[in-house]
Amino acid sequence: MQFFKYLSGSILSCLFFMQCSSAQKLQKEASFKTNQVYYQSWVAGVRGGGSGINVFIPVTSELKNLKLDSIYFRGHKVILTTKPQNPNLYIGRILTEGNRQDDAVLMDENKIPFDLKDNEAVVSYVENNSTKYIKLENIVEKQAQYYPSAPPKNKN
Repeated sequence: MQFFKYLSGSILSCLFFMQCSSAQKLQKEASFKTNQVYYQSWVAGVRGGGSGINVFIPVTSELKNLKLDSIYFRGHKVILTTKPQNPNLYIGRILTEGNRQDDAVLMDENKIPFDLKDNEAVVSYVENNSTKYIKLENIVEKQAQYYPSAPPKNKN
């Protein structure tokens, strides 16, 4: 009986410590600097063309031994990308349900591990092979973009 108490206590302790070690800890200071982080909603000009929110992170410091990876914003986690013409502007592209085809299916939102306000996000980045997390606050909303419909086809 003593053995079973010891065994169950050991298992519970291991599970507790494994859970604690896998929790994402927020850094107090980022290892990089940014200008004002902002987001912008968009809607395609064609019926069923989709809609979404793009989050923009303009990095102003050199990224030594680190790479921005993904962003948690408004219940979504998406990968951050850059454009070749502007490698210091990271963009998280979130697809939303508006203006979708009837048969289009969005992936279920995962429960994100952070409690965030609508104007807050968490960025995960890898620095020296270690994943770190930093909270971004006071994210500003810029005016939405409504893309025009597709140009008419040329009848030549």
